[in-house]
Amino acid sequence: MSQVQAPDAVVMIRPHHFRSNPETRGDNAFQMPAEGQEVADKARKEFDTAVTELRGAGVQVHVFEDKSDNTPDSVFPNNWFSTHAGGHVAVYPMFASNRQAERRMDVIEMLKRDYRVQDVIDFSGLEADGLALEGTGAMVLDHIERVAYTVESNRADPVILERFCTHFGYEPLVFEARDKRGNRVYHTNVLMGIGTHYALVCLDMIVDPTRRAMVRDRLEQSGRQVIDLTEAQIEAFAGNAIELTGKRRLLALSQTAADALLPAQVRLIEETAKLVPLSIPTIETAGGSVRCMLAGVHLTRRNPRIN
Repeated sequence: MSQVQAPDAVVMIRPHHFRSNPETRGDNAFQMPAEGQEVADKARKEFDTAVTELRGAGVQVHVFEDKSDNTPDSVFPNNWFSTHAGGHVAVYPMFASNRQAERRMDVIEMLKRDYRVQDVIDFSGLEADGLALEGTGAMVLDHIERVAYTVESNRADPVILERFCTHFGYEPLVFEARDKRGNRVYHTNVLMGIGTHYALVCLDMIVDPTRRAMVRDRLEQSGRQVIDLTEAQIEAFAGNAIELTGKRRLLALSQTAADALLPAQVRLIEETAKLVPLSIPTIETAGGSVRCMLAGVHLTRRNPRIN
């Protein structure tokens, strides 16, 4: 039960041609223009340092190389697949056409080889209908209470969401969220992150008061401490964090995000999880942060882990 929400292994994709993706700029208000060899080199160094720090904290990291220059967002694999206890894997349809090329069979084959995989449910064929559900970016999953918190956006089609929830046994909780400029939040996982004993969320950005209260109530009813973030903290990616299990339970987040947290918020998190800040300022120009970089492995290993 201790690792239901906080997996002890992740998949990461090492980028060789990172840049801020022009195809996703239209609905991702977090993005900043960034391209060129220097940007790509900095992103790769940030990635390598993050992998070293996560492994040092006791997390198993499966690294795959991406040498394609047609997949600028491949460093964010949590959008195209997710894994689930009981041996289930989901593969998702992506909104931007150049993100659809991020899906790769070698990752799925590794999961089948090293973990017990019962089935792979592939929703990606629905891209032909112009539909998208971008994995654990579009949904923030409470694996314990079986709730799929989902912000309304281009990246979260309600039909696919319903199919996912029916097949994988989650209850969808859908709501609208916007920033102070009126922009819709493009991914739920920039707005909130759920740990085992706490939840990070900016309630003020949830537009409808009834839905806002419902989100708070569901999180509190699960026994979690709700850590209410400000919009400024969301802009610093404080919601884009993921709880993992290493040598102890930890919260992986960016240094930008950690610097934005208040001391009282840090104390609440550190009652049950150690903060592991990762410095990824170049990667963050693409509009995502640490949570987006880490695809959690919620599967049972075929063989005992060797450290």
